[in-house]
Amino acid sequence: MFSGVGCFMAQSSEADLDGLLDRLKKAQRDLIVTAAKAGTLPSDGALRKISELEGAIAATEALLQEEQHAPQARR
Repeated sequence: MFSGVGCFMAQSSEADLDGLLDRLKKAQRDLIVTAAKAGTLPSDGALRKISELEGAIAATEALLQEEQHAPQARR
């Protein structure tokens, strides 16, 4: 009876995760490009932020894969 609603929520969740992934990748890319333009080594803070973003990107990608491969019954 609610299978259509569950499917919509799963699609909405995937769209939200896709949006988050795009924002995380852009933020990381911006930091790396800024560091490259500086011509020196990035600060410890910038390196830490780049690393933290990498972890968040990996976690978001893993969650997206789980959502995409979840059995229909769970959705």
